[in-house]
Amino acid sequence: MANQKGGVGKTTTTVNVAAALALAGQRVLVVDLDPQGNASTALGVSHHEGVRGIYDVLIDAIPLDEVIQASSSVDGVWCAPSTVDVVGCEIELVGLDEREFRLRSALRVHVSEERGASSGTNTGSDNVTDNGRRYDFVLIDCPPSLGLLTINAFAAATEVLIPIQCEYYALEGLTQLVRSVDLIQRHLNPELRISAILMTMFDARTRLSAQVAAEVREHFGALVLATSIPRSVRISEAPSHGETVLTYDPNSVGALSYREVAIELTRQPLAAR
Repeated sequence: MANQKGGVGKTTTTVNVAAALALAGQRVLVVDLDPQGNASTALGVSHHEGVRGIYDVLIDAIPLDEVIQASSSVDGVWCAPSTVDVVGCEIELVGLDEREFRLRSALRVHVSEERGASSGTNTGSDNVTDNGRRYDFVLIDCPPSLGLLTINAFAAATEVLIPIQCEYYALEGLTQLVRSVDLIQRHLNPELRISAILMTMFDARTRLSAQVAAEVREHFGALVLATSIPRSVRISEAPSHGETVLTYDPNSVGALSYREVAIELTRQPLAAR
């Protein structure tokens, strides 16, 4: 989940899509790369000072097995938490070998069939999927920047989902993001694709939201998911309770919308769009 603009719903989308997928029977790993650690909070995962997290994986090459925790609020979701130390990652990564590929290396080891079948940890390795892997989905919550943390995510992923807020400046900076993905594709990760765009904070009462949504659909066509996420007090309240909206208020319009998004993501492989 990536967009260098802040406040567009990346973290909210990450945790609620993860919850919706898990409630539909999927096994999901969330990698929290945002120094704010909001995804970790929403999933009820400890990320206070002293807790091992994604910083230790990227900087000290600690195996993901040793930092991943099961979500306390959603069965079927695990999280590699972000701690306050992640603030320094951008600087510390600069001097490290393979600085763009450290997340990819860690993920490939962790989700491989061999480790998934043989590990004795309690991080989800005993929940091997039918295809022999630990997870059905790995979701990476990126920070609001195009620095080394996001580059690590792009180098590790195969698909990018871009949340776009239904506001006037929705498309501002998107050209830069598309260009960055293109550069990563050509130089670091040829498998990477922008495969879906999700309209967030849609307000059906305003003409502006409809205009922005229409403009985004005109520019990006089938990449734009049919479901839009409405503005919702329940979605905003849920993280303060250490929950996603799917568990906080499962019958709310926000929860139902994220369930629809999950259905879209599982019904058709994004790369086929």
